[in-house]
Amino acid sequence: MKNKFKKIAFYSFCFIILCVTSLLAYIKIALPNVGEPLDIKVESTPELIARGEYLANHVTVCMQCHSQRDWSVYAAPSISGTQGVGGEVHSQRLGFPGRYVSKNITPAGLSDWTDGEILRAITAGVDKQGNALFPIMPYPNFGQMDEADIYAIIAYIRTLAPVAFEPEASTSDFPINFIINTIPAKPNFTPRPDYSDKVAYGKYLVSAAICMDCHTKSEQGNFVGEPFAGGMEFPLEDGSIVRSANLTPHASGIGNWTPEQFVQRFKVYADSAYTAPKVQPGEPQTVMPWNSYAGMTEDDLLAIYQYLKTLKPVESTAERFTPASVNQF
Repeated sequence: MKNKFKKIAFYSFCFIILCVTSLLAYIKIALPNVGEPLDIKVESTPELIARGEYLANHVTVCMQCHSQRDWSVYAAPSISGTQGVGGEVHSQRLGFPGRYVSKNITPAGLSDWTDGEILRAITAGVDKQGNALFPIMPYPNFGQMDEADIYAIIAYIRTLAPVAFEPEASTSDFPINFIINTIPAKPNFTPRPDYSDKVAYGKYLVSAAICMDCHTKSEQGNFVGEPFAGGMEFPLEDGSIVRSANLTPHASGIGNWTPEQFVQRFKVYADSAYTAPKVQPGEPQTVMPWNSYAGMTEDDLLAIYQYLKTLKPVESTAERFTPASVNQF
């Protein structure tokens, strides 16, 4: 009887191992499954390129992530000459479950990519080789944009100066190296609202600019805080931590802000008289790409403001910056 029980336990264990192995093999081999890239050719008109330049630099901020940033300067602006070449590292030290390196999106890096493959990567999170992208590339948001706006971004990045640079490959830690394959999904494009509907248009811009993701507290990739109430922690290389602000219309957020104050909060970084200060290790820094968002038009910033004012007011305050010397104790 005892031997029979051991056999049953052994076979049960083997069955479980077989099931787990089969599941992992399925995830690795069959996923992601978002379909083949579309057979498209984006028409590069001056109007489309101009729209793409505006979006990629100042709304979706593709150029900020796919450049190398100078973290010795406040708000870490892109280093001149690296726009689009990639190489910005988001590692375990910064709280990521792997080492994710932005790719070269200049024509040198995408020379053998079709427009359909670029579209799939931006909006569904699958690269040319069929590999899943970690959603620090915010394809869940981009997949909800107007397809014409994504076409505009593709048209624009095709005009970038080609730079021969090969960033290191991204890697995921276990178990994210399996989970990552389950994340990509087919896009659900939505028409860009008419600007006359300021709130709807502002909501569209907020989604495209990934505002909620950074201004909502999360743990291990899951939102745990009230939307837009801030408190999301961003570890910095020196061990300091910066936290996002409350964007809800509560007094602890932007409840007392006028439209002019909101716009000026961005536009100060586009003022020709502004010089970004140098930041020493342990001094207040931010991950907010102010230099990029400052290029948004005042009308677009006002639309964002009007949308944010419709949100549920949430009382939420968080220490904006904690230096490494404090975090070590």
